[in-house]
Amino acid sequence: MSELQLSDEDLAILNSRIGLKHLFYDKKVNVKKALRYARYEIKIREYQAELIHLQNWVIQNRQKIVVIFEGRDAAGKGGAIRRITAHINPRHYRIVALPKPGKEEEGQWYFQRYVNQLPKPGEMVFFDRSWYNRAVVEPVNGFCTQKEYDVFMEQVIPFEKMIIDSGTNLVKFYFSISKTEQALRFEEIRKSTLKRWKLSPVDEKAQLLWDDYTHYKEKMFAATNVPGSPWKIINADRKTSARVEAIEHLLKIIPYREDSPL
Repeated sequence: MSELQLSDEDLAILNSRIGLKHLFYDKKVNVKKALRYARYEIKIREYQAELIHLQNWVIQNRQKIVVIFEGRDAAGKGGAIRRITAHINPRHYRIVALPKPGKEEEGQWYFQRYVNQLPKPGEMVFFDRSWYNRAVVEPVNGFCTQKEYDVFMEQVIPFEKMIIDSGTNLVKFYFSISKTEQALRFEEIRKSTLKRWKLSPVDEKAQLLWDDYTHYKEKMFAATNVPGSPWKIINADRKTSARVEAIEHLLKIIPYREDSPL
């Protein structure tokens, strides 16, 4: 242990209940790994407590917040949302993961189904994938026409401006992972009887279509990473650090405690 040059703070963490849990989680003790996970759990708990303050501000001031999570398949979007919402009041937030549009929705203005899900005063809405499906997933997989794609790209920033001008806080996350990491996560999901259901036909083609996804992702950033509605791009190859970074950004960008910034 001395070879790792542990500080007094490191030792205190390892000797805490959380530290000991991670230290002896596996039969083969890995001090470095245990310390990393213990620090992660401590930080997540701290931020989750702060998220309760943020939500109280939303409720008391009748604020509206939309947080969208985009990224490649298996990038960890759902896991991040679960950590964010773990301890906040379920009566005042919703997680939206819309299925494929129905026949009636196909004939509507593309953004209509998303407008119907926007928050009421005092509510937070988390989109596990959003209207940006049309920017990347749909053109890559042939789910929309070129004209539909072009119209979307023309309308998306004005649409977001309308949301923001209506008094809604809009936060856009993109979880970025490497091709190798995505392949590893897909393999882990395939081997798990509890997670296998997560793999869709679209997921199965993600590795083969990697370059196509990259092409449309870059076009999306070029057109939609704008002042007033920027993307927060998170390196998500390590799930723990990605979750911490996402929560930290959310707490910083929402002005719920201007007198006490994180």
